Amino acid sequence: MGSSAGGNIAYHAGLRAAEVVDELGPLRIRELILHQPFCGGGAQRRGSESRNLNDPVFPLIIMDKMWDLSLPAGADLDHEYCENENCTCILILDKYCNPTVEGGSKVLGKVKSEGWRVVVVGCEGDLLVDGQKELVKLMEVKGVEMVGHFAAGGYHGMEVFDVSRAKDMFVIMTGFLLSSKPVISPTSFP
Repeated sequence: MGSSAGGNIAYHAGLRAAEVVDELGPLRIRELILHQPFCGGGAQRRGSESRNLNDPVFPLIIMDKMWDLSLPAGADLDHEYCENENCTCILILDKYCNPTVEGGSKVLGKVKSEGWRVVVVGCEGDLLVDGQKELVKLMEVKGVEMVGHFAAGGYHGMEVFDVSRAKDMFVIMTGFLLSSKPVISPTSFP
């Protein structure tokens, strides 16, 4: 589970885990919870970014500055991989900024075959909501068992400031987790 930038971290950690799932036993991952994942746009501004540019907690100007500080000079949110002998690391920020670039990760097929369920929780007032919905659509197209829950109104990180919204979020997540089938029944333990 992850929220905001942590949602991106959880998504990409999940992809990495799916790549090596056979080495993780006896651990078995079954669900991935992404709360308002920080899915940035591409080179073009999304509708939700324009509609919600004055978000009370996370205005558009701050999002733009965060990307400016995170990306290599001159790169946009759909930039190419940087992988050559001069790089000390492989920059894969394009996929971190916009996980739908180039049709999304090929590892999503493994997420599907492992039977993972994914929930993306967001709200219509979040300037990142269009990117979150694109991620949901991408995973649905890839056949991943997906739940997208987008509340009316709100803003990015609203659960931190509004206890009633936090309770709503926990109800959604609890319902998602309880709707799965247990792998081992509690009675099977000694």
